[in-house]
Amino acid sequence: MRAKVKIMTTKDEVILIVREADTKAMLYDLSSKESRLKRIYSRGDFKTIVTGRQLTDKEKDRITKMIEEIANTEIEFREEYKKKSAEKKEEPEVKDLGLHAIKSTFEREIETSQTKFIHGNLRSGQREEFVGSLVIIGDLNYGAEVVAGENIIVTGTIRGLAHAGANGNKKAIIAGHAIDCTQVRIANIVKEVTNKEGKLPFIYLKDNDIIIELSQIKGMSENKPE
Repeated sequence: MRAKVKIMTTKDEVILIVREADTKAMLYDLSSKESRLKRIYSRGDFKTIVTGRQLTDKEKDRITKMIEEIANTEIEFREEYKKKSAEKKEEPEVKDLGLHAIKSTFEREIETSQTKFIHGNLRSGQREEFVGSLVIIGDLNYGAEVVAGENIIVTGTIRGLAHAGANGNKKAIIAGHAIDCTQVRIANIVKEVTNKEGKLPFIYLKDNDIIIELSQIKGMSENKPE
């Protein structure tokens, strides 16, 4: 599906090119790029140029509000964007992550990977998605989702959905302080969590089965590796 909002950058500008689409679809596409835009703005002090098709005042207001919630940036609307320098480049699209997006699986070592840290608890309705590893410094609460291309580490309790290896990597792992969720996912494998009576869950794939290791277990243990 063709993007409704195309993102390009120069050394000091973020350019949002709005293509022909209805307002609802355009705003939805822009909101779906929030994580990507946060990563771009975190690199430095950028001015934001919004160009492309002619926008209504209401659309400009909505776009302004959405961008201001992402970053502290000067916003300029232009009817036509003129190339400022040869440094302009299109930001690469981040591949969708999740069960529906996995076309094939693979095994890649996970000792080192690009990592994103989230400080604070994730509440119901919140979703964090990252192509590398995700570290949640807090709890992953009921109704919240964490989807990572590589590993997921939660310093608190895993209550929400954790999907590691969401790009297909079967060597990805999930770890936390405690677990109280209904299921976990690694690559294209899903496992229902039946035993929660333990601490320090270490979750990984072995022979296409998700293994959940727990310490200080009071009841019957999950399968452990030989």
